[in-house]
Amino acid sequence: MMKRIVLHIDMNAFFASVEQQANPTLKGKPVIVGTGIGLRGVVSTSSYEARPYGVKSGIPLREALKLCPHAILVPVDPSKYEFVSKKIMNIFFKYTPLVEVFSVDEAYLDVTGSLRLFSSVDNIITKIKEDIKREFGVTCSVGMGPNKLLAKLASSLDKPDGFARIMEEDVPHLSAKLEVSELCGIGPGLTKSLGKFNITTMKDLAECDVEILADRYGIIGRKLHLMGLGKDPSPVLPYFHYEDAKSMGHSITFGEDISDLMKIKRILLWLSERVGRRLRKVKMRGKKVTIGIRYSDFTTISKGRSILQYINDGYQIYKCGLEIMRSFLEPERDVRLVAVSVSRLVKGIYEPDLFEDFEKRERLLSAVDKINDRFGEFTVKRALLLGKHIRKIIFNPLRPVK
Repeated sequence: MMKRIVLHIDMNAFFASVEQQANPTLKGKPVIVGTGIGLRGVVSTSSYEARPYGVKSGIPLREALKLCPHAILVPVDPSKYEFVSKKIMNIFFKYTPLVEVFSVDEAYLDVTGSLRLFSSVDNIITKIKEDIKREFGVTCSVGMGPNKLLAKLASSLDKPDGFARIMEEDVPHLSAKLEVSELCGIGPGLTKSLGKFNITTMKDLAECDVEILADRYGIIGRKLHLMGLGKDPSPVLPYFHYEDAKSMGHSITFGEDISDLMKIKRILLWLSERVGRRLRKVKMRGKKVTIGIRYSDFTTISKGRSILQYINDGYQIYKCGLEIMRSFLEPERDVRLVAVSVSRLVKGIYEPDLFEDFEKRERLLSAVDKINDRFGEFTVKRALLLGKHIRKIIFNPLRPVK
């Protein structure tokens, strides 16, 4: 039986690279793509020209601009990245039907069955890199291995625009110096927990008694032991095997703290409408609404409530969210962040409300979605979202410190 050949393709500084291609004046310059509003947000990614200064994902924008004062700050543009990502993923399907989209800038490819058509895995990798570079002007790093775990590890070894492979015979040498935090799926919390058992490397994980791991972590413990051995039996799942999302949500960090209840309500409506539109695009509805508030001192409170019907109307999400928020929001206290999410999602469920004209509302939502799809988000919006001050809060572009 032929051993599997799995590729992990990771786009290099994807958001920043897309911005540099969209705006040629940014090429060769340090670019920071930021999330949030104003300088209160964080770095989403940075171009390779900014990274030598210490700019990395997750740090506050103010800190990033202190490290690299001459960097150019660009607001994150999800729709642009999603558009390019979909085009790149279509390239992958030219070489294999087994493509698993891992994130907007990452994917796994099982090319085991493609070797007869393309003669060698090196040929496939070369062609993919050439196609992406030619069509979009961006680069990627490719990792190869007998499974997804090792392929993803390999893609991190040669960046940017590189290629590396890790095979089963490489694991014993690699595992002694590879920290568990570098394994896909092991986050800071689990890393800290494993450290209490003196498990800090991949080798430690492999040598730990599987029953001890299973006793402490359940089924996950047995998977952790396999990861320590460099084994990962999980298949590359193309899109038609994906499980539906567990939840959908949006959040916003304000450029300045606010305490005005009317402004917070308007932000809540704006976020709710965005969540509703995302749900309708994938024909999903949810039955639980969760609201999160972060105050200026970083105290964060989150509260959810299950409702009787499955919904995807932004205004219904807002009305439910407003009730939740009123139950715990502290008046006059400065708010830094507001978040809205909908969970307990299902696809294709319709529950007409006996006390409302369900069909009329559905037709109205569909018409509004079509107009906004054609002319841009919030071309048609509720009156509560009108006004200069709400546009300033929501749509204020990122600006560097003067």
